[in-house]
Amino acid sequence: MDPQVPAELLRLRSSIDNIDAALVHLLAERFKCTQQVGRLKAERNLPPADPAREERQIARLRALADEAGLDPVFAEKFLTFIIAEVIHHHEQIASGDE
Repeated sequence: MDPQVPAELLRLRSSIDNIDAALVHLLAERFKCTQQVGRLKAERNLPPADPAREERQIARLRALADEAGLDPVFAEKFLTFIIAEVIHHHEQIASGDE
């Protein structure tokens, strides 16, 4: 530990590290669920993407972000990135490349 680094900075960095770990675990759980959705869609010949739901989810997340004091534009970019990855996974499942 560097004695030049203030204790408050070390405490904050430790909190950030814990939050990052929680985010990774939450994303892993989310993707486990979306993999199951992808399999259900493939079994029922449903399209990998659902643009109407995606729009609703983006609007919902923007509102939640705004209420939480987080930039809604950032929240939308984050969710859009996740949705793109989910769709990619669903396409792989549908093509049998899971």
